[in-house]
Amino acid sequence: MPSIIGILALIIIGYTVGSVRIINQGTEALVERLGRYNRKLKPGLNFIVPVLDYIVLRDSVREQILDVAKQGAITRDNVSLEVDAVVYWRILELELTFYAIENVEQAIQELVTTTLRSEIGKMEFEKTFSSRDELNRALLSQLDEATEPWGVKVTRVEVQEIIPPEEVRRSMQLQQAAELKSRAMVLEAQGEQEAAIKRAEATVRSIQMLSQALQNQGDTSEILNYLLAQRYVEANQRLGESENSKVVFMDPKMLTEGIVELMHTDTASPKKDSDDFPSRRR
Repeated sequence: MPSIIGILALIIIGYTVGSVRIINQGTEALVERLGRYNRKLKPGLNFIVPVLDYIVLRDSVREQILDVAKQGAITRDNVSLEVDAVVYWRILELELTFYAIENVEQAIQELVTTTLRSEIGKMEFEKTFSSRDELNRALLSQLDEATEPWGVKVTRVEVQEIIPPEEVRRSMQLQQAAELKSRAMVLEAQGEQEAAIKRAEATVRSIQMLSQALQNQGDTSEILNYLLAQRYVEANQRLGESENSKVVFMDPKMLTEGIVELMHTDTASPKKDSDDFPSRRR
């Protein structure tokens, strides 16, 4: 009699142990009873009926990443491209994912490839680079709608690279270089124009100040002699700093005296003939 009780106890313990299933967090499991879907096991402690029940699938319901390899696509203006993308997705209904589609990852990858080619074919080549966010949104909308019957949620789609042919890349680089050069030339011209305006304004102010100073002085020839001598010295200094320049020295006195005499002559008798022109002082 005790042996029968022991056997029954062992049977009960074995049945209990065999019926216990622990599902980890972030994972779900599907149970079939006699070959038909019975229920879904949630994370934690679960019990099944040994022999009758069988766990056919354990899978993660966390967000997963699917890296789609580079695919060829043609834009609306017949430019061939290579495009790759990354898809973020997760399982919402594990039973639908298992029974509605054979290989969900392969199905998503094929769907991404088809949708990506379709969306690229609607765009002009130049727009594909500037409208990447628009392309991502279009892909997400179509993929999310297409994968809903599979119990899958596509949370995000990111187009990683858009690679045009080598000839097109070289043309784009040349075009970009030309645009940069053009902008640089425009900026340089604007800078030269502003500098010329400032130099002209400074010259006008200098002339006005000189005119006022001459009006307040009785003997203007001394002031003119000083200014011309200063210009003469500055010009000689600049010529001397140049390695390839030839320097010609002149007597500033001869130059300034001629200018002063001209000024006096024009002021005193503007209608005199050239024969009455006063001779230079030696």
